[in-house]
Amino acid sequence: MNTASQGTRTAAWVAGSDAPERKEVRIGFMPLTDCSSLVMAAEQKFDEKYGIKILLSKEASWAAVRDKLVNGELDAAHVLYGLVYGVHMGIGGPKKDMAALMTLNNNGQGISLSSQMRDVGVSDGQTLARAVAANPSGTYTFAQTFPTGTHAMWLYYWLAAFGINPFRDVKSIVVPPPQMIDNCRVGNMHGFCVGEPWNQRGIADGVSFSVASSQDVWADHPEKVLGTTADWADRHPNTARALTAAVLEASRWIDASASHRRRTAETVAAKPYINTDMDVILGRMLGRYEDGLGRSWEDPNAMKFFNDGAVNFPYLSDGMWFLTQHRRWGLLGEDPDYRAVARAINRIDIYTQAATAAGVALPASDMRSHRLMDGVVWNGNDPARYASAFNVNNLA
Repeated sequence: MNTASQGTRTAAWVAGSDAPERKEVRIGFMPLTDCSSLVMAAEQKFDEKYGIKILLSKEASWAAVRDKLVNGELDAAHVLYGLVYGVHMGIGGPKKDMAALMTLNNNGQGISLSSQMRDVGVSDGQTLARAVAANPSGTYTFAQTFPTGTHAMWLYYWLAAFGINPFRDVKSIVVPPPQMIDNCRVGNMHGFCVGEPWNQRGIADGVSFSVASSQDVWADHPEKVLGTTADWADRHPNTARALTAAVLEASRWIDASASHRRRTAETVAAKPYINTDMDVILGRMLGRYEDGLGRSWEDPNAMKFFNDGAVNFPYLSDGMWFLTQHRRWGLLGEDPDYRAVARAINRIDIYTQAATAAGVALPASDMRSHRLMDGVVWNGNDPARYASAFNVNNLA
């Protein structure tokens, strides 16, 4: 679509019968680096281009985000991919039909161990596995941010790759992201999985060290989504399209240059958003990693917000993967119709309209393929078999 026709169509959507049903859209977010595209959509006024005003609401926990989405206090939110699927399936809380409008980012989460683990000779997955095997079940406690969320799934997958069953060999607890470092500091857990900047904050504070990034588990994995309820998306299709297009534009803007990423880090570090030091955010946003044990490196798979649109498309296979892990760990009692659930949640129809408005290319397929850290390939084919094929699981 050429630039002129794009501009004409966008203007028509804003001014004509396709105008947004809601002029103000209340969007929840957690204080994490990957809320950046929502923040910059508002700060850079991409929202105004599409005839809406984003009103950002900082939330205290993922449970609060879930509850406010379900009861309508929030129109949409920066939210864990697996949380959206969990609510839709009625796992561990209220059941509500949900919608994922777009993926907000790939990569950029992390798994850390508390500094005290170095004193018992643990510095990586192999040494952790030996320590777990040498102690009674439940000796070690690991934290994640929500039972069906992405951080739980990255943590469980990583532990299982080293032969550690996250439900039988260790204790798992839920801690909201902003509280993770303080809980680690007082000894409430021995390790955790959380989004940035909290892994880097733990290193800066001498509380923890990094043993893996989420991209080590799955390079270019889906992470947060722009989530809402199916009912809200169906009642406000024009608003949903405008919101998605605005966030797509912000995503493209962030990834356009290192200077844009620096400006983003400066913006989101402020008190209304993440409320931490800008440098704690910027390093890993630019791919400059350290582990807190003396090693530093440039990570080619640091957090991505756009990547020519490859980040943002709501691939059915991405959503299906979270269902396979919910099944693997016994959160689902039986195999669902994986593809049908993903088609219901991932609103490719809305995304396609928004991408057209924003001039963002669409992929050739709604499925994609990746090889994860254990060498197992996920491509969406035969998800029931995939879910049951792992040696380490919590299946009945």
